Amino acid sequence: MSRFTERLIRPTAAAAIGLVGLALAALPAQADDSGTQQYAPTMLILDASGSMQRPDPAGTMMDAAKSAVRNFVGSAPAESQVGLTVYGTATGNTEAEKTAGCRDVQVLHKPETLDKAALTSAVDGIKASGWTPMGTALRQAAETLPNSGPRSIVLVSDGDDTCAPPDPCSVARELKQKGVDLVMHAIGFAVDAKARAQLTCMAQATGGTYTDAADGPALERTLPRVTGAALRNYKAAGTPITGTKTYDTAPKATPGQYLDTIGQKEKRYWAIDVPDGATAYFSGTVSFPRQPDVSITSDLNSLELRVYGADGTDCNARELEQASMSSDGVALTVARSFDGATKKRTGGSMDRCHGSGTYYFTLDWNNVSSGVPERLPIELLFGVEPAVSNSGPTAVLPPVSITEPTGVATPLPGGASFNVASTLAGSGRYTDTIQQGEYVFYRVKLDWGQGLAYRVRFEPNGGGGTENIMNVGTILHGPSRERVLSDTGAYTGNSGQEMPGKYVRLATAPIRYNNRESDDSETRKQAMAGWHYIAVKVGSGSKGDNRPVPIQLDLTVTGDQEQGPTYSTAVGDGVFGEKSTGTGKPVQSRAPDQAVNSSSNTDSESSTNTMLIAGIGVAGIAVIGALIGWFAVRRRRRS
Repeated sequence: MSRFTERLIRPTAAAAIGLVGLALAALPAQADDSGTQQYAPTMLILDASGSMQRPDPAGTMMDAAKSAVRNFVGSAPAESQVGLTVYGTATGNTEAEKTAGCRDVQVLHKPETLDKAALTSAVDGIKASGWTPMGTALRQAAETLPNSGPRSIVLVSDGDDTCAPPDPCSVARELKQKGVDLVMHAIGFAVDAKARAQLTCMAQATGGTYTDAADGPALERTLPRVTGAALRNYKAAGTPITGTKTYDTAPKATPGQYLDTIGQKEKRYWAIDVPDGATAYFSGTVSFPRQPDVSITSDLNSLELRVYGADGTDCNARELEQASMSSDGVALTVARSFDGATKKRTGGSMDRCHGSGTYYFTLDWNNVSSGVPERLPIELLFGVEPAVSNSGPTAVLPPVSITEPTGVATPLPGGASFNVASTLAGSGRYTDTIQQGEYVFYRVKLDWGQGLAYRVRFEPNGGGGTENIMNVGTILHGPSRERVLSDTGAYTGNSGQEMPGKYVRLATAPIRYNNRESDDSETRKQAMAGWHYIAVKVGSGSKGDNRPVPIQLDLTVTGDQEQGPTYSTAVGDGVFGEKSTGTGKPVQSRAPDQAVNSSSNTDSESSTNTMLIAGIGVAGIAVIGALIGWFAVRRRRRS
């Protein structure tokens, strides 16, 4: 039997503009095969015009800006790629010097792997004196960044452009229209209304953010957040493995995380040994590339997972996850637990799917949208949970209730994948800014006996109202990456959208092994202690308004730690190999048929995005008559 669930997204209207925390450059997309974090190349543009000589609590505004950049450089990750461009240092700001001053843009440091000493030295030598050629500086900075892939610019200025043409907002629009994968974020340093409007226009034209910094101390608080978020892009990682076309040649894995590729309409097999009484876990995540102008009717991808036993016997264990609007950059995850090894053989037809032995998992990319690459990386997670001799408390407790957070909210840029999910320290309020088409991850640790409840509010961003509708949503994934809870909605930018909605629950029961025996299908998935992942999604707007969306995430974690189950054998490196070094144990592939191209995920650079949250399952969007009615439908099949 299979279950089929559908749910409509609730449209909302909206108003007002919310101030966004700055996110610039380079959020870690993920660890590569060497374990090194990946960051989007980022160029800092610093205003050194004569007006930066105005007084500030730190001395002059130039002194404050230089101090903020030094602090930023000192705290930036060693693997990040940061450059520095400056304007206004080579001339004065008299009318006689305007022609030369409006060409005065210098790249002091290219956006290469961070050289803190060189950057600091370059900053120390800056002297403010000249004009403000922001448009020229933006264009030159963009030309200095790499020619492909996600790139970021952060501009710090104390005023508006004094050299146009070129008009800086027009330059920003020009870059976006050319398809340059670049986001620019602006900080207005003690600016007036005219400069604020110009800087905001530049940022919004590229899908970036604008933030005010009233003085030097405010600027120092703002710049470090630059490393948090700009274009967050899912980059799959893991120990290389090569799945095969038939079960009998499938590579045998041990618990851990692996990296393979999968082709359109292709089914691949992998194998794992499962001891008697153990539960096996398997998940696969594919990040789909962001693509413009894909027809809604052909923009659907799906992943189907199946389990096979001895001699390739179909064990009738199946999971299907689908996502519409995949061209918005979906990170689609399908996951399955399998308890066949916990069942005794009885001499019946299903004995090949019971008891200990080698089991085979397949993934099939069986619904393919138009325009996607022939092959994409797929991130795989294998787990084996041993049999238990004592399963622990039997009572299934009621779900956790959310408690209104107190105190100051914590800015926390989410990570671009499960692997670099930002850690939520516990109960509290967290804030982030998400670009349209981004899918970001946070994680929280739950011990046995603990549960969580959370709420996500998508704040107003002053966007285009009902003419610019985007899908938003959230998923809670368990340690196996199985979807535990989820909600979706429609957001217009004029007013906030809050999740959970009226008929949705975003709260777990306290985590207990015996929750898997619950009558409630959601509670059954709340049966393993460990990292739980909160994914938050903002889709692309229907009318191309690129404004990012500020979010607020409220979290409650409750419950005393309990004694968990007693496993009959040692867990070793953990159910998912998480205690071992690296991303998993070495794998022996018996019949490799294709080399893993781990770099190909660069093409799928925004696996984090879509109009509907990938893992939430299928979403369909319909336009009815002259009215635009946007609906997202979640479909998930399990047998």
